[in-house]
Amino acid sequence: MADQEEEDLRMALRMSLHSPPEAKRSKQRENDVLADGAAAAVAAAAEVEVKEEESPEMKNRKLQRELRAAAAERRMMMAKSAVVVAKVEKSEPIAAVEKGSDGGDKGVKEVVTGEKMEVVSGSGRGGGGKKEKDLNLGKELPIEVAKDLFLMIFGNEVSREVLAQWTNQGIRFSSDTETRMGLVQHEGGPCGVLAALQAFVLKYLLFCPDDLHKNTINLPSQHTGPSRLPQRARVSWGFTSFTESGKSSALIQSMVEVLFLCGNKKRAVIATLSVLNHTNGEGSEDQKDVIVAKTLEGLPFESASDLQKVLRVSVHTSVSSALQHIKTVLPIFRSRLGAMLFLISSLLSRGLEFVQADRDDPSLPLVTAPFGHASQEIVNLLLCGQAVPNVFDGNMDLGGGMFLKGIPTSVEVGFLTLLESLNLCKVGQLLKCPKWPIWVVGSESHYTVIFALDTSVQDENELEERESQIRRAFDAQDQSGGGGFIGVEGLQQVIKETGISLPNDKLEQLSSIGFIVWSEFWQVLLDLDKSQGGLKDSTGHMGIKVFDLHHFNGIAKSVLNGSQPTPAGEAPLQRPRLSKLRVSVPPRWTPEEFLTDGQTSSGKDNMEATMSELPQHAPLVDCIRTRWPRAVCNWDGDAPSIV
Repeated sequence: MADQEEEDLRMALRMSLHSPPEAKRSKQRENDVLADGAAAAVAAAAEVEVKEEESPEMKNRKLQRELRAAAAERRMMMAKSAVVVAKVEKSEPIAAVEKGSDGGDKGVKEVVTGEKMEVVSGSGRGGGGKKEKDLNLGKELPIEVAKDLFLMIFGNEVSREVLAQWTNQGIRFSSDTETRMGLVQHEGGPCGVLAALQAFVLKYLLFCPDDLHKNTINLPSQHTGPSRLPQRARVSWGFTSFTESGKSSALIQSMVEVLFLCGNKKRAVIATLSVLNHTNGEGSEDQKDVIVAKTLEGLPFESASDLQKVLRVSVHTSVSSALQHIKTVLPIFRSRLGAMLFLISSLLSRGLEFVQADRDDPSLPLVTAPFGHASQEIVNLLLCGQAVPNVFDGNMDLGGGMFLKGIPTSVEVGFLTLLESLNLCKVGQLLKCPKWPIWVVGSESHYTVIFALDTSVQDENELEERESQIRRAFDAQDQSGGGGFIGVEGLQQVIKETGISLPNDKLEQLSSIGFIVWSEFWQVLLDLDKSQGGLKDSTGHMGIKVFDLHHFNGIAKSVLNGSQPTPAGEAPLQRPRLSKLRVSVPPRWTPEEFLTDGQTSSGKDNMEATMSELPQHAPLVDCIRTRWPRAVCNWDGDAPSIV
């Protein structure tokens, strides 16, 4: 009898500690656990209250029921502490992570599930170590999201060559003295990511040096017109003056600004790797770089599952928090996976569903086949915060509810492309006229950067403004339907509205045949001094604008030292290229005056007098002319390369 009672007791304990069956719907599982435990506890307690005879058998049954009730209560307590169920209405779909109050790993991951986010408990594979907690690297990305992300970037079929390009490119500054302000590209493909980030780095180094060591950034206000600075800004120091700490700060500030730009200024999602915990967060930056590089040796990154095993994601709604986190994990971004991790961070900051909604054709991969180039959508995402595929302003309505998506707002740094000079696209004013004189330059297969050290390069030519004013007044009096001539009374009205002091002999000459042709009126204005309302420039430059542009190509190229032949058996010096161009831009004037060779005779003479060197040409000049028509360029040494 005693043996039977002991066996019954053991059975009761097994029944009490046995987990309840899994619910049919995973979303209700935790609630079912609580409900099942509560029901068991209530039923057991009710049975205990039943009045029965206190026989030994009854006492044993009573003990079993009490043990079952106690076990059920323990299951309830364990469920409350180990299971978190929260349904949050979606504001913008992202893969996000909830941080613990102590900054440690709570083992919680948020999964994008259509209209809602579901927060479920999970221990996480390969995570949760003490070092990873201390460094607060973030949480593991769910495999489903990792697969969607990998598919969005590379598509269903991606070659090993393309994967090698994107998994062997860190975000590092050049060690060369002349180009120390530039990011180096060793592999083809990720240049779109590096060039866009380079443009923001130059913004901070050149025009916002006072913000470099602040624990915050001024997120730009966006509007639908071209940007204009309240006052002129000019850089007066050289590129060799940048310190390592200053460059690192500029890079960190740039990365955070881009990520918050992608996150609609509300958040930044930072994707990094769990391998950083091998450094313990200690040691010099060089030591960390070596440790990370050794840790990544031999690790495959050929599929979503390969990446998901070491990827860690954190969400920041505070700029200061994001700055500190980027600073902590910067060795990861300097590693061979840096460029791809920054792209992933930008996509997650925007939200995968929103990225797909931005695109005209979301079925295509963001990295284009077969050469693995960054698509225009990637570049636009980093420049304006949306992965739109086109470079014109706003949306283009095609009718029937269909439209093409372009640049929605003003930008901090702009974009020019060789494709516009080939009449394959049209870049809008939002990208052509950014807030700062810095532009990403696109060719058929590569992205580089041009920039000026003086913001006045974007100012409209004074004589061009005057020409536009006079031409508008002239066209308002033109009754010929666009024929380009007006009557004598119309001329008097134009002179009055525009403040032109025309000598009597010139007035009689123009009015002698009863009507005035624009080309003849224009020639008179060219010979009339500015003080009399004309367009004659006393400097003799005829309104020619002269300034310098700098072009940076981050990909390593063969450069002969001092333009001398390389000694036999010695490999050419490999380094990025920084070129300086002298740019002269004549006024636009009008099409009628440039039907033959593009200039009036007086304008041509003055251009030749201004320029001491013959004009030089390269594909970059064609890109520059999409921003400054008829620009003439010169440089020293080899021609700047945009490939």
